[in-house]
Amino acid sequence: MNHYGVRAKRHWERWLPARYAAIQDPDSFFSTLGEEVAYRIADLTLDLAGDDPPEEDYLIKVGRLNMARLQAEEIVLREQVLLSPEPEADPETVTQDEQVPGSHWETSMVVDRSHPMWEEVNAEQQELAGS
Repeated sequence: MNHYGVRAKRHWERWLPARYAAIQDPDSFFSTLGEEVAYRIADLTLDLAGDDPPEEDYLIKVGRLNMARLQAEEIVLREQVLLSPEPEADPETVTQDEQVPGSHWETSMVVDRSHPMWEEVNAEQQELAGS
């Protein structure tokens, strides 16, 4: 399962409990979803980046491609992975350190070993490094 599948599984398990419970084989479902998401992001990245402008220098191109990938990720994750919470999801269990699902805190938050989310963030970082 790629990092998109892992992220979806964690999100759905927490924020979409009824939908998650209805999935007969979560590992297979989220593996497939993760692959679909990765392909959609790759395709949308190419569309958003467009053709190389004439005489574009290397650093400008890298920035343009990175921005296109980030935009594609944001669009696809919002549509397929980070869906709105179900009414059954209990917002009272959210700690102060957690934010609204789908916000960019998940990719930019700095957490040290003393933070309660250390293990989760560290596991996600290791999964990202392995894929």
